[in-house]
Amino acid sequence: MDIEEGNKLHLDFNKLKKSLYTYESIVPVAVQNIDSKEVILLAYVNELAFKKALETKTAIFWSTSRNELWVKGKISGEVFDLCEVYVNCEQNSLLYLVRPRKGGICHTKNKKGEARNCYYRKINFNNFTLKNVNP
Repeated sequence: MDIEEGNKLHLDFNKLKKSLYTYESIVPVAVQNIDSKEVILLAYVNELAFKKALETKTAIFWSTSRNELWVKGKISGEVFDLCEVYVNCEQNSLLYLVRPRKGGICHTKNKKGEARNCYYRKINFNNFTLKNVNP
């Protein structure tokens, strides 16, 4: 898929606008590996996803593209245990510190078949193309 493996920048500035149903009822969640401190991804939670995550101590989000609960790793197997949760000063975003159960992070894989970090492409400032740093 070009959006996941290509070198052309396709930022979706309308992601939340496309999700009108959940736009006013979600908060962003930065997700970080508790052991390595690596930033894994940015996701969103609504009240239901937040409560389920706290109850199960598993990273559960609200999928803004599918408008449904998203249990991270349910399909890919890259499930995250929820270790700690922080809220920012304005209480409009969260930080989840997680531990990947299998050690993998992203649903995408490199050429060796290994799960990689979701932030595996770097933007070239000169021409705005993407460089895969974990092909």
